[in-house]
Order: sequence, then structure tokens, then C-alpha cells
Amino acid sequence: PPPVSPCPRPEMGYPRRRAHPRRGALLPAMAALLLLFLAVSLLSIAISAPPLADRHPGISRRSLRHPPVRTPAPIVDAVVAARILNATLVVPKLDQTSFWKDSSNFSEIFDIDWFISFLAKDVKIIKEPPQKGGKAVRPYKMRIPRKCTPQCYLKRVLPALLKKHALRLTKYDYRLSNKLDTDLQKLRCRVNYHALRFTDPIQELGKRLIQRMREKSRYFIALHLRFESDMLAFSGCYYGGGEKERRDLGAIRKRWKTLHTSNPEKGRRQGRCPLTPEEVGLLLRALGYGSDVHIYAASGEIYGGEETLAPLKALFPNYHTKESLSRKDELTPFLAHSSRMAAIDFIVCDGSDAFVTNNNGNMAKILAGRRRYFGHRRTIRPNAKQLYHLFTNRGNMSWDKFSSQVRKVQKGFIGDPMEVKPGRGEFHAYPAACICEKTDENKSNPGSNQEIVNRTGIRKAIGEPAYPVYTDEEADGSDTEDDPTGTGEEVEAEADDGSSVRQEGSELEEILSD
Repeated sequence: PPPVSPCPRPEMGYPRRRAHPRRGALLPAMAALLLLFLAVSLLSIAISAPPLADRHPGISRRSLRHPPVRTPAPIVDAVVAARILNATLVVPKLDQTSFWKDSSNFSEIFDIDWFISFLAKDVKIIKEPPQKGGKAVRPYKMRIPRKCTPQCYLKRVLPALLKKHALRLTKYDYRLSNKLDTDLQKLRCRVNYHALRFTDPIQELGKRLIQRMREKSRYFIALHLRFESDMLAFSGCYYGGGEKERRDLGAIRKRWKTLHTSNPEKGRRQGRCPLTPEEVGLLLRALGYGSDVHIYAASGEIYGGEETLAPLKALFPNYHTKESLSRKDELTPFLAHSSRMAAIDFIVCDGSDAFVTNNNGNMAKILAGRRRYFGHRRTIRPNAKQLYHLFTNRGNMSWDKFSSQVRKVQKGFIGDPMEVKPGRGEFHAYPAACICEKTDENKSNPGSNQEIVNRTGIRKAIGEPAYPVYTDEEADGSDTEDDPTGTGEEVEAEADDGSSVRQEGSELEEILSD
């Protein structure tokens, strides 16, 4: 493949951006007296996010805050929103009342001082809401339309900000457009890949687990295995467990009143169902990984337990988890906190030689983007729609034919450069604005990228896809904005009196976000 390398990192060459080119003309003089307090309701676990650019001299910052987070994307987008609105960001207050019931706050997951200092020239960030008359400023709640453009924020959110002085943006997943100007996209990368880093205790345990995996094998694969009962119930898929499975998952599915009646067969055909542990094992073996490969599995409690995992472990006996690698005293401080447990898994997955997932959820996307940004490390995501037909007909073909077909349908889903045309695909999975091809001079060098890949022995097992590879699913150019005109829709602001936020639909969004 043509050598490709990341663009220079922000701290190595990107000047910090100052005010948005058009913002000065859009803000009235009175804006200098206002406070923007954006409280963003995000869902449960945290990972990493990007920075914003410097403020316009002479224009004061307003302030922005957001609560619960499960993946870094909402944090990243909240920072960018603050940049667009010339706002001050209040350190996120994470949701502690949702499905995951995690009491962790931002500073218990992320290095809060690093987050604030790294972004100091991009966005002003404060730890607590400012006070007025001895009391914390009361924000007003707003619901932002999905995939809201910068123009949407300026036209709909800014007037409310100017009127109310402090805003809380609720249910903030996917509330910023995928397509932004290059400077704002680069800001997303600075936040996502540099500003957010885990606390020392989380990082230290994550690094120890990576070291223990290396002691067992020079190279290892990390598997993000989402096959918990809540995930399966939400997907509406059926995995052959008979009446017991239908009863168990059906009872859990009733939690989400907004879900339609499921059509399991249709969901599988359309590639919407997570792969089973056995299917993941078959996928990896078909791609050339032998039974001696060591696997680190990042997962919760697998539905069906050891019986469900048995086929995967038969294919890959060297199967490890954070529980099996850690001493009891090491893991105990994290056991009651799903966000911190997930952060540990994230670190090990990021440090693996190859990363594979059985789903195309947000954690998989975030890791895929991160691994692209830091050098296009092998990342395998299932082409579930095409694999469905192969798994269904596996008994009617030889292993060689099955393996050959798997390799064919997985082209474009294994983390190579240029799998998706720049500007297409979901940005957090394909941060193209932050990655550039090498110059023609470097392209003539037969070393660099290929040599690095081959040294691991991991990539060689997969075979090299043709270039460029654009898949139907990810390169169709679709980025359907809910509000293509940028006008958006404003929800009547209401006082945030501190009462518990309405939970309707929050668990649904939470499951979707991972």
C-alpha cells in the first residue's frame, strides 16, 4: 500500500487557532457580559476528547458544562461547541443515575488539570460553575438537534445564550455535525487524542496489563466483545437460545418503551447484530490467526457465560481478561465503577498489536480513529452484513473457500490507510482532516509503513487489500444531517432547578453509545 503517515501533531506544528473567522461579526457587543454555561448530558464511560482554539481578544468567554459521558465523542463535541459559541467550558459532570449506576466523576477518570491546561489556549475551562450573589449560576436547559452545524449553533443556541446567560445542553450524543471546517476537525483531534488522558491509577494498571500480555506473547490481539444481555436485548437479535433466550432478553428489552418490535432475521441480514464469540473466532482464524495467538478480551458479563465463550476459547485457548491478569488488590478499587473498568480495557485495547470488535459501536469507532491517527495500526471491524451470509452457509463450503470469502469481504474493514475516501465516514472513526499522505519523495521509500507492519507478524496474517478500497457501507458519502440547512430547532429553555433529569430514552441512547 502507498506509505501514509499522520500529519504533524498539534504541539509539533499546528498553531493554536484564535477566534472563528466569522464569529466576531456575529456576536453583539453585549456578549462580553454574558456567561455560557453548557451542561451537556452524556452517557456513562469516558475515554478521550479534542481541544478548541483561542478566544478573540476583547470578547469575554461564556461558560459551558456537560454532565455524563460514556465515550469521548460527546466531550469532544462539547469542546468544539464551546469554541463555536466562544464559551467557557465547565468540567463535565458525569451522569451517575443512568443504566450503569457509576458514581465516578470527571476527575476520577481523567486528569482534570491536564485537560484544563492543555486546552487553555483553545477554550477556557473551569472546574465549577461560577457564582452570582453567593450562589452557583442556574443554567437553562436546551435540547440541540442531532448533527447540528456551526450555523445551527450560531442561529439557534447563541440567541438563547445571549438571553439566558447560562445554558445546559441535554442528551448531547451526536449533537454536532460530522462535517466541520478543517480547523474545527483538527480541534476535535487535539481534544480526543491529546487533551483527555486517564488518571494515573487507571493508566498504571492498564500499562501493567499490557506488560503482562507481552510477557505471555510478543504480540497479542485485543477483542472488544459486546455480548452482554443488555446489548443483545437492545439489538433485538436472536441467537438460537430458544424460548429461554426470548424470555430473558424480551424482559430486558421492555426497559426501552420507544423500541419497535424487533425482526431478528432482518437485523442479522442488515448487519445490525453483534457477532457471537464463536463467529469472532471464526473470523480471526479465517484471516490467518493461529490458535497460538493470545487474546485480551474487553467485555462485561457475557450472556450465556462460559457456555457461550467455549467455542471461542476452543479456537483461541490463550484467552485473557483484566480479571485473569490482575491481582485482587489491584482491581478492587475499580470494581464498583464501570467507567473506570472500561477505561482500563480501553488502554489495553489501544496498546494491542491488533484490535478486533464484534460490533460497530462507539468504543469501536473511537479506537479505530485513534489507531489510525497514531499510525494506522491494525484494526479489524466486522463487515457484518456480508459476513452474515458466510456464517449462514458455512456448513456448505470448505474451510479454504470460507476463509477466502471472509478475506474478500473484510477488505476495507481492517484498518488500512485509505479504506475510506477522505471526508467520508464518521469522523471519530476516520479523522482524515488530521492525517495526511506522505510526500512523493517519501512514497518512493519502500521501508517505513510496510516494515513497521511486518515486524509485528500480526498484519502479515491478514494479507494486503487492493488500493484504494472503498466499502459500500462506509464510503457511500452519506452524512445525512438532521438539519442540512443549518437552521436547527430550538427547544424552549427551562430552568435547571437541580431536580433529576428526565430519564426517558436515556438508557436507549446509553446502550447505543457503546
